[in-house]
Amino acid sequence: MGGPRGSGPQLIAYADRLGGDIDGLRALLEGPLAGAFDGVHILPFFTPFDGADAGFDPDDHAAVDPRLGDWDDVREIARDRTVMADVIVNHVSARSARFLDVRERGDASPYAGMFLTLSSVFPDGATEEDLARIYRPRPGLPFTAMRLGGRQRLVWTTFTADQVDLDLRDETAWAYLAEVVDRLVDAGVSMLRLDAVGYTGKQAGTSCFMTPGAFAVMERVAAHAHARGAQVLVEVHGHHAEQIEIARQVDLVYDFALPPLVLHALTARDLAPLERWLAVRPENAVTVLDTHDGIGIVDVGASESRPGEPGLLDDAQIDALVESVHVNSRGGSRLATGSAASNLDLYQVNCTFYDAVGADDDRYLLARLLHVFVSGIPQVYYVGLLAGGNDLELLAATGVGRDVNRHHYSAPEVQEALRRPVVQDLLTALRLRRDHPAFAGRPRWEFDGTRATSLWTCGTAQAELRVDVSDASSRVRVREGDEDWRVVLERSGG
Repeated sequence: MGGPRGSGPQLIAYADRLGGDIDGLRALLEGPLAGAFDGVHILPFFTPFDGADAGFDPDDHAAVDPRLGDWDDVREIARDRTVMADVIVNHVSARSARFLDVRERGDASPYAGMFLTLSSVFPDGATEEDLARIYRPRPGLPFTAMRLGGRQRLVWTTFTADQVDLDLRDETAWAYLAEVVDRLVDAGVSMLRLDAVGYTGKQAGTSCFMTPGAFAVMERVAAHAHARGAQVLVEVHGHHAEQIEIARQVDLVYDFALPPLVLHALTARDLAPLERWLAVRPENAVTVLDTHDGIGIVDVGASESRPGEPGLLDDAQIDALVESVHVNSRGGSRLATGSAASNLDLYQVNCTFYDAVGADDDRYLLARLLHVFVSGIPQVYYVGLLAGGNDLELLAATGVGRDVNRHHYSAPEVQEALRRPVVQDLLTALRLRRDHPAFAGRPRWEFDGTRATSLWTCGTAQAELRVDVSDASSRVRVREGDEDWRVVLERSGG
């Protein structure tokens, strides 16, 4: 293996949208994808996996949806690989048994303290200034009027009215969350992704985002996970300096700045912002180019939370980047982003990464090679693995912007995609990252105008990537000991 177990590439996938169910996903990992991945992030497989937010609003977070399998299927897929699963920390489904009990019985319910209302954070009432200060990734205020025990209340709903926020100061809420963690770890899950954890520490007089209370939640969940032998990945979008600070306090963070910086490099033929980021980024990172969500923009921009600190890209560069994605995707991303999408995200562009680079195989492979050669744990989203384009039919059917990058693959579609040269080349790169001994070392990056070189060295083993963003040319070569360099992948671009 190239590095320690679990440090190689990981697949991100909905079980139902790639393999049909959990066992079908395992069959793909052991069949045509064999040797490419050390692990897999199985996106929410709880009951139900197909709710209002594609599984991030389960009625029962501690149960596997029987349409996808059971806990034994999770244990089986975890037997020979690292499995990551989501711990939905910030909220539960409005249809969950505990919240339905609160709706019925109000304060008489034993679960009443689990859920946040406006008065939970602002017991003396909130001023206009208090409400305007609250950070939310969508327009409007994060409250939904509901009747709890016959009394009209403003329930805190950061994301949608179907997702009710937890009050993790309450021990009943904590017991619920600990139960979820225990069930996952008992089934062999060894990496826990804390979904939306930055929103958990609501506090009067703050933005209610990334507060000391949120960090306290991270620490408490991590301590419980560590006691059970699991690692924690924190999912937070924000200013790049915040990611650096968070990384010092947790096991793993996402490198959400990488995707827009790679896109900027390819569309503006400018590697300078990527060079600056690679010099300061945290090493304990999970790297991605695409996920089940959109391509983050807030991660490279300036932020009100960091006054006076510039972003990795300036406003003009970000505007040009977003417009280039819309043009490259032939308008598909424009249909799926902003006011066109019912789940409007203020900080994301909804588009497959393949369409974001204009469905150009050379540029797409160059982006993936940069991804593979950056330090950290590389994760590849299933649509990106198959170089998939925007699913405009699904978008039209649901009206949900992020669905443009959440295609349901049939078995024949998977087999057809796997035969494409760009997908075969990507699998070659992933198998190299997983197996070559050079990747047990560290990379050294050099930049010269539109050209970049990454050289990984461990002992006498070396792996080298050379790219030029001006013509999308790329070359990967390796050697061990006294042997000559061997070219593994090469594209001349154009």
